[in-house]
Amino acid sequence: MKQTKLLLTTNVDNLGIVGDVVSVKPGFARNYLVPRGMATDPTDGNIARLAAERQRVEQQLSEKRVVQEQILGKIEGHEITLQRTANEQGALFGGVTQHDIAEILRADGFDIDDRAVRIGDTIKRLDTYDIPVILGDNLKTEIKVWVVSDKPTEALESETAVAEGSDDTTGSGSDESASQED
Repeated sequence: MKQTKLLLTTNVDNLGIVGDVVSVKPGFARNYLVPRGMATDPTDGNIARLAAERQRVEQQLSEKRVVQEQILGKIEGHEITLQRTANEQGALFGGVTQHDIAEILRADGFDIDDRAVRIGDTIKRLDTYDIPVILGDNLKTEIKVWVVSDKPTEALESETAVAEGSDDTTGSGSDESASQED
């Protein structure tokens, strides 16, 4: 497969930082990187021109890494509790998303992005979850998320008892009508 070499003029997520020479597919280069001014030809002049910018970006990235390591140290072992409305079987009305968890973490004083919280699919049941938080390369930890009902346990148990009682009444009435038809 043919690859095109380009010099990045800006940081591109999952590709590289300013001054990196990268190999990409020609269509990605032609349709995305070059028209947006994110990349150019990797000539010696262009590489020299971006050398100072690259040093500045590397310095920013190392400072950001130090901050992320500090956040990771504080957030490790953190637990949050979310109250949600659920039925008697524990299924949530709605769900819990990575945005919900990230908002609570930000309210608790942790400066993290929504993308750092990796839950996969939306949480749809009452339970305890270990949620990975990934701030960068080799910067990963887990937090514990408790998804609990907004109703007291006694209210859920009484709803379950009422629901079971109504199911028995409906079930026996249909049995009688079925036996009368025979």
